Amino acid sequence: MEELQIVRFDIRNKEYFEEAKRIRKKVFVEEFYIDHFLEYDGLDRQSTLYLVLKNGNPVGTARWRTTYDGIKLERFAVLKEHRNKNIGQFLLDKILRDVQHLDMDIYLNASINAVKFFEQKGFIVEGEKFTELEVEHYKMILN
Repeated sequence: MEELQIVRFDIRNKEYFEEAKRIRKKVFVEEFYIDHFLEYDGLDRQSTLYLVLKNGNPVGTARWRTTYDGIKLERFAVLKEHRNKNIGQFLLDKILRDVQHLDMDIYLNASINAVKFFEQKGFIVEGEKFTELEVEHYKMILN
């Protein structure tokens, strides 16, 4: 039986941070061809980070941080071989439980292929399509 666990951490936990960076590199840099200098934006220090462990092995990551517009959810990445197995949903649910008490707007910039996923969790598209990290996105806010 598969066991999923989510670890919440900050960059002082070097082991978890290295695993999160490894997943982001594999997904964003190697799979989606995002320039690695754009991917590592220096904002991890200001963020709350998450790592999803499946049977003890890191398979997904994300982060959130406070901005002038509210709580911004970012850098959702699940290794390709673990997608479509509810790992992203498990991660998003945990993050939403952690931030909803903050009484701030919750938003994210979803790549085009992730819009339907976030819509299923109550996010709605706000505004026009734009390019971020060389990929087309929509800003989405939690309804």
